[in-house]
Amino acid sequence: MAQLWGGRFTKETDRLVYDFNASISFDQKLYQQDIRGSIAHVTMLGKQKILTEKETEDIIRVLNEILADVESGKLEVTSEYEDIHSFVEANLIGRLGDTGKKLHTGRSRNDQVALDMRMYVREEVVKSNTLLKELLETILTIMEDNLHTVMPGFTHLQKAQPITLAHHMGAYFEMFKRDSLRMEDIYRRMNYCPLGSGALAGTTYPLDREYTAELLGFYGPTLNSMDGVSDRDYCIEYLAALSTVMMHLSRFCEEIIIWNSNEYRFVEIDDAYSTGSSIMPQKKNPDIAELVRGKTGRVYGALMSLLTTMKGIPLAYNKDMQEDKELTFDAIDTVNHSLVLFHGMLATMKFCTENMERSASGGFTNATDAADYLVNHGVPFRDAHGIIGRIVLKCIEENKAIDDLTLTELQEFSPAFEQDVFEAISMETCVNKRLTIGAPGAEAMKTVIEKEREWLEKAVTEK
Repeated sequence: MAQLWGGRFTKETDRLVYDFNASISFDQKLYQQDIRGSIAHVTMLGKQKILTEKETEDIIRVLNEILADVESGKLEVTSEYEDIHSFVEANLIGRLGDTGKKLHTGRSRNDQVALDMRMYVREEVVKSNTLLKELLETILTIMEDNLHTVMPGFTHLQKAQPITLAHHMGAYFEMFKRDSLRMEDIYRRMNYCPLGSGALAGTTYPLDREYTAELLGFYGPTLNSMDGVSDRDYCIEYLAALSTVMMHLSRFCEEIIIWNSNEYRFVEIDDAYSTGSSIMPQKKNPDIAELVRGKTGRVYGALMSLLTTMKGIPLAYNKDMQEDKELTFDAIDTVNHSLVLFHGMLATMKFCTENMERSASGGFTNATDAADYLVNHGVPFRDAHGIIGRIVLKCIEENKAIDDLTLTELQEFSPAFEQDVFEAISMETCVNKRLTIGAPGAEAMKTVIEKEREWLEKAVTEK
């Protein structure tokens, strides 16, 4: 068993205890970060004359060799090592001898793992944000292509008022835009370097923490060594943001599942993102949408687990914190895979616009506009509301839409109706007369789309 801490102990750790304590099975994912952090640390030690120039060069050279060998498959990370730190250091010493033992000068595994995890999460935040921006691009394109595609808007899963597909998609654009902004906030808040915090109280070596932070792309060093080794807020914030992403994806997936049903037929999911039934040959199931919806709970679970793990931990480092990795790694993989697959499903999905428009026309979605028509002709709103309610009841009994009735039939309910009512309650009028910013009218949507396009282009070009 390769351990970095054997001097204090007089007998070997029980195998079950060792396995329970070991993290190599999952923290091997951090090998790049561990080696890059070690190179920066050694570079700083050389700059500060804590190591000689020769020692610095030799350690950096061999660390780069180890990195290349792991990435090529020549060197395998195995369970004989307790964690990724002992793997790297043992291989360094094995290749370089006593000089390799100087790698850990002025450093603890506590600030080392804090650095590795922070670097890993920082990179994944950027990846998640990139995937979000790619999804936003597709949503915005759908919006641009469907300014005039009328569909029903719903409340309580009942048809409410006519909107457009562009407007409906715009709601999800706003959701994922907020998700993207959250990623940027997390990055800014977490991008400080804990290396040099030591176990909890810094070190007596004359480290240049600002220089190490600069080498690793951080804004600067963390300002409290105890917090530096024990902070996992950035993981919790990231998991919270990922949970919100999954909530938004799940809501979208639920709508796609409904829209894909035989009763709605608003969309046709591409064959590549559907499956069939082993017994029912007619079935085409929205499995990707259902799986994304289902995996949302998995990501929520990671967030709640880490919150629970951290809630009772006194300062500074405690072994409990080892639990941050598997949870975070799994949640990241789940969300990023969900984003990729959902994006592919959405980008290849066919929108059945005629069915959408027919559904809007047949669901009394213009009832509110009919009431507004009466109000504009002098009828008090409460009376207008009751009149239209009675008209809807008649239409239900006769299986008609409001605009299927003749003017004479409408005037039986109120003499305020005139011939222009039919233009006033047409689907196009109902949508396009809503011109306040954020509403579904075409002119309002054009303004919004222009703003969203400007924001997205700027967001994509920024690092």
